[in-house]
Amino acid sequence: MYPKSLQELIERFRLLPGVGEKTAERYALSVTDMEDLDVREFAAALVNVKEKLTRCRICGNLSEAEECDICSDNSRNKKLIFVVQSAKDVLAMEKTNEFHGVYHVLNGLISSSRGMMPEDLNIDALLKRAKDAEEVILATSTTMDGETTAMYLSKLLREQCPDVLVTRIAHGLPSGGMLDYADEITLAHALTDRRRMG
Repeated sequence: MYPKSLQELIERFRLLPGVGEKTAERYALSVTDMEDLDVREFAAALVNVKEKLTRCRICGNLSEAEECDICSDNSRNKKLIFVVQSAKDVLAMEKTNEFHGVYHVLNGLISSSRGMMPEDLNIDALLKRAKDAEEVILATSTTMDGETTAMYLSKLLREQCPDVLVTRIAHGLPSGGMLDYADEITLAHALTDRRRMG
């Protein structure tokens, strides 16, 4: 049995997705081997993330300012909106260096089994932004919830923004695949081979 403080740290590491008992133990024991300064900086970084990060008022992406770096970048094409389910999907797409528009983060997917309904997502802000857009690219995952969300958004956008082209990324992402697990080449193909919705 580990000392209480170490056991507590193990339990905290287990809160992270994909971290089981053995990995949590390894992480916690690694902390005991770290220099005092490194541990304090590690702890400070955790606190900073919670205290400093907020959601961009325009797109919903993670940011330390009222607007994220992408939304405040005047070189980006503001008439091309790439809709994703989470902030990590923005990072995945940015790594491709293929997309020069802006993003919109839904912060989830419609899922009746998880109690996530359209009003729980960042959809109203998307509809407002779409009125000034030329194209909205729907890039939710190819899971059942991702497809349901894409179909719902496509219908809404067609009704409320009839002049906007609504497309869906296609080629390259396997069924059930998640954007943040795909490599840059696959994502680049998915963006290039997007298709019109509806």
